[in-house]
Amino acid sequence: MLVLLLTMLERLGIIVTIAFVLTRFKFFQDMIYQNQLRKSQQLTAIVFFGIFGIIGTYLGVTLNTETSAFNRIVGNLTADEAIANSRVIGIVIAGLLGGYRMGIGAGLIAGIHRFTLGGFTGLSCGLAAIITGIISGAFYKRNKKMSLTVAFSVGALAETAQMGIILLLATPFEKAFTLVEVIGIPMILANGIGSALFLLIIKNVVNEKDKAGALQAQKSLRIADQTITYLRKGINNHSALAVCQILYREMKPSAVAMTNNTNILAHVGLADDHHRANSPLQTDITRDVIHHGELVVVNGHSIHCVHKDCPLGAAVIAPLKQRGKTIGTIKFYFKTEKEITSVIKEVISGLSVLLSNQLEVAEADRAYQLAKEAEIKALQAQISPHFLFNSLNTVVSLIRIEPTKARKLLISLSNFLRQNLTGTTADMISIEQELNHVKAYLTIEEARFIDRLKVVYDIDENVLSKNLPPLTLQPLVENAIKHGLKDKDYDCLIKISIKENGPNVKILVVDNGLGISTERLKGLGTTRINSKTGTGLGLYNVNRRLCLKFGDKAALKIKSETSIGTELSFIIPKTEEM
Repeated sequence: MLVLLLTMLERLGIIVTIAFVLTRFKFFQDMIYQNQLRKSQQLTAIVFFGIFGIIGTYLGVTLNTETSAFNRIVGNLTADEAIANSRVIGIVIAGLLGGYRMGIGAGLIAGIHRFTLGGFTGLSCGLAAIITGIISGAFYKRNKKMSLTVAFSVGALAETAQMGIILLLATPFEKAFTLVEVIGIPMILANGIGSALFLLIIKNVVNEKDKAGALQAQKSLRIADQTITYLRKGINNHSALAVCQILYREMKPSAVAMTNNTNILAHVGLADDHHRANSPLQTDITRDVIHHGELVVVNGHSIHCVHKDCPLGAAVIAPLKQRGKTIGTIKFYFKTEKEITSVIKEVISGLSVLLSNQLEVAEADRAYQLAKEAEIKALQAQISPHFLFNSLNTVVSLIRIEPTKARKLLISLSNFLRQNLTGTTADMISIEQELNHVKAYLTIEEARFIDRLKVVYDIDENVLSKNLPPLTLQPLVENAIKHGLKDKDYDCLIKISIKENGPNVKILVVDNGLGISTERLKGLGTTRINSKTGTGLGLYNVNRRLCLKFGDKAALKIKSETSIGTELSFIIPKTEEM
């Protein structure tokens, strides 16, 4: 029995190696990440796992019940022979990952194959393979955390069921009993361990992809932080060159170029001496991207270059848009098309949207100079890349383990973004609308703080219909989170109070954060401050709009004590007439 167990564990190494190779197939990764596989993908997965079960059969050892002799090569069996094998591992993983359909499908393929090999256990083992698919399908845990213990238990349970079926169906019973007595425990342990190891490999693949996604998100965030200063000035030769240098440094392609609709604005990297600023566009492909506004991947044969010694290789060309209209492109060149992985394409697609959004901000900044109120609204409507990427990362981390919570956070993020857009068009909104905006923002922040943040609302329902400028309360709450609570590790508190106060409505935001020093408190809210921790622009804009709309009596009041917390308050009249 011990010899058989050691032999099966030895063969298990081959099984694990094959499993590792399988996890590199796209269909396999789709099965892990997608909520629902297409029928063609399911069929592919069934065939693969069925073949995996067949491989498990052939990697087994033949046992003669009359002589108790082992044969390490599996072929057509005699009436006295059976196979100690790892067939159930592929079927178990198919059922755990894909449910009944995939488990039973893989079981049918592996089971029919086992039946054709013959032996006195041919029928019982073939039937057991199908039963294994049913058992593993019952433990199917789509979008739920699956433990190694579950995989081991299901593998061991499936093998135990097979031993039972052999005892019930195989004849003569004496041979079946002898077989189970010899191979039962080794097969139960080996297949339980094999199923757990297969799942461990899957978990490592998932962790690798999550880690890669996190690294790409961090890279995108760094790029956003570095490029926003330049693109706020619009798209020109100077800003394009600065952005291309940043992208070349962060993405490490062969070259990066940026164009408008007619000319190359900047080119950094390989062949930069052949692609000078303001030279006209040379490729029809670039014009196609400008016309259709879609990202394309082209190989070296499709890239036209006027110089024969200009080895551009392959490229990804993505559009840059403003107000839905393509105003230029960003090009990433690579030595070969093999370097353009799906991850690279996703990152470039995201950067295209990100840079386009920053160009939208640039346009807003130009309009900002035309009208005082439009300037304030544009500034308030800008969303911090840190907040957006952190929010998306939080949703990504919850999608598989808490999909309901992830869905709620996406709804909150949608509401938050929608209200930010409202702030660029509406002159006044109700307190209730502004409060809903704040609640959407805090729902996202509470998920990020993971039980460290408590929010208390003290709201007089009678005043919620009163009006105030949009994006007035939310920046105060965001300021409390970003500056007041940023270094506080536990018991973070935000209190929002909206109460009737004589002829006015008093709005109060309190945090129990680090507080503000007396020196910094001077001028905060009334002037812009140069500081490493912030400019005070958010508070300045809120205060400015309140005073413009309601007069100096509505000015922002700030009280703070170091290590105790900060209180921000303002009043608005119950009616808009002054």
